[in-house]
Formats: sequence, C-alpha cells, structure tokens
Amino acid sequence: MFSPAFIQGLLVSGGLIVAIGAQNAYVLKQGLLKNHIFWVALTCFLCDFVLISFGVLGFGSLISQSPMATIVLAIVGALFLFVYGLRALRSAISGSSGMAIDSSQQQATIAATIGTTLALTLLNPHVYLDTVVIIGGVAGTLTPEQKLAFLAGSLTASALWFFGLGYGARLLIPLFNKPVTWRVLDGIIALVMWAIALSLAMYAYQLYLS
Repeated sequence: MFSPAFIQGLLVSGGLIVAIGAQNAYVLKQGLLKNHIFWVALTCFLCDFVLISFGVLGFGSLISQSPMATIVLAIVGALFLFVYGLRALRSAISGSSGMAIDSSQQQATIAATIGTTLALTLLNPHVYLDTVVIIGGVAGTLTPEQKLAFLAGSLTASALWFFGLGYGARLLIPLFNKPVTWRVLDGIIALVMWAIALSLAMYAYQLYLS
C-alpha cells in the first residue's frame, strides 16, 4: 500500500520528531491545558513542512549529484543516528526522561502561544540538523520519484505526531507521568535510529564498491 520510500520517510522523520525535547514538552503541555492546540500543532507542522521540503528537494538534491558527497553524508548520518540512538538507549535505561505538567496555568493569547512555539522550534539548532541535514541527507540517496514519497512520509509523520500529541494529550498525560512510558518510548527511538543508521552504512559501503 505504501512504498518503501514513504515508510522510510515516516520512520526517519518520526524518529527524529518524537525524540523528547522542549518543543514536544510545550505541545504536550498546551494540549493538556487546551490552550490553542490547533495553532500550536499547525505552527510546528508548517515549520517542518518548510524545513523538510528544503532538505529533501533542495539540499538533498544537491548532495545526490555527487557520489562522494553522498557517501560522506551517508556515513556522517549513520554515525549521528547511531549516537542519537545510543543517547535514547541510555535514557531508556536510566529513566532520565520525564515531564511534570502543571494544569493550573492560565491560557495565553494566540499570538503569545504561536510566538513561543516558533521560538522553541526555530531557535533550536537541532531542528535544522534534523530536518535539513539528516532528513535531507537520507533523501539524497533516493531517486526523484522516491524523494516525493519520502517527503510525503516525513510530512505525514510530522502531522500525525504534532496533532496527535496535542489533541491526545489528556489521554497520554497519565501514561507520560510514569517513567516507564518514557523508557519504552526512548527504547523504540533507539531501535529505529539504529536500523536507519545500519541501512545508511550499508548503502555507503555498496556505493563505495561500485
């Protein structure tokens, strides 16, 4: 039903977006408080739409024109994702991830909420590394047709995560107040990142032999 490139985009983007951070914490908190969650989720998605599209169709296309650059980027991407997965595994083992939600806070205005969302998203240097460099670099190993499917999968993961996290927050909060839930999530992220890292390393090796 879905192409391998679509699934790959879904997993790569999903694995990077789901990783615990200030942006997700903010989305989850606004969902709990029912504070303009549509605009929060939409702002996050639109930022991803612009950055991921540039990475897949712009940066990734430039990289794909150079076999050597593709090999180097694939290796760098594999190493980064391996370390990323290792950090997630450490969090899963130590249970260092977690979040305390205060439901007594007052609702902010739409403008203030969107402004905070933009700040948490665009002022974080990791967002550019994830969307433009990592996702764009992975897409650079694909054909033009595969890139479109990969982009669709990546954007689907973004939309599902942010809107799902925001609107499903009240159902998820009891679970995410338990350290074991974060451990399971971090463990899944580690496995996904390592699987992608292995595929990139194998791709780089095969391209080098050819």
